[in-house]
Amino acid sequence: GTIFAYGQTGSGKTHSMMGSGDDHGIIPKMNDELFDALAKIEGGENDRKSLVTVSYLEIYNEVIKDLLNPSDKQLKIREHPDMGIYVQSLAELVVRSASDVTKLIEQGNSVRKVAATQMNERSSRSHSCFTIKVEQKEVENVGEIRKEKILKSKINLVDLAGSERASKTGATGDRLKEGAAINKSLSALGNVINFLAEGKKGHIPYRDSKLTR
Repeated sequence: GTIFAYGQTGSGKTHSMMGSGDDHGIIPKMNDELFDALAKIEGGENDRKSLVTVSYLEIYNEVIKDLLNPSDKQLKIREHPDMGIYVQSLAELVVRSASDVTKLIEQGNSVRKVAATQMNERSSRSHSCFTIKVEQKEVENVGEIRKEKILKSKINLVDLAGSERASKTGATGDRLKEGAAINKSLSALGNVINFLAEGKKGHIPYRDSKLTR
């Protein structure tokens, strides 16, 4: 599944995703419930085990960067017959608790692209996608036959940069270019969502931006 957080200001999006103080956002609440649920179902007669991994990427001016393994390397989107769409060389780290997840999010946020505009002094200039993968494995004995079942699931938590009108932000040069890239990807996302909502058959324009693909 995918969860989007969107707002005109960086503070609104950050609060929705992370919260503040005792007012927890989407990610802390989901993390707590996820690890509580896994703790309850692990073990048992079927010896169920789970593995949780996370990755965190940034899309800035249609360029993908790894926020958990920061470098100047521009990551490429690839397609695999079994894996589907994935980002090549994106770091995936094993986590064992909700606090592990929170630390990695804070680590990634410290390197995200931010710049000042007249509208918002800490305006986020990039989209980010924090992905949590959960793999569950259990063994079932049916007579003399030992069966192993594997269930894989993935949650994408997407923090969208807010669209901004150049006339209001006073953006020029690189800031204006960033705004154009943000608006292009948000427009592509809107087109994809509208197409899916209408339920029409035909080409879905996922490839129109790195965000939608």
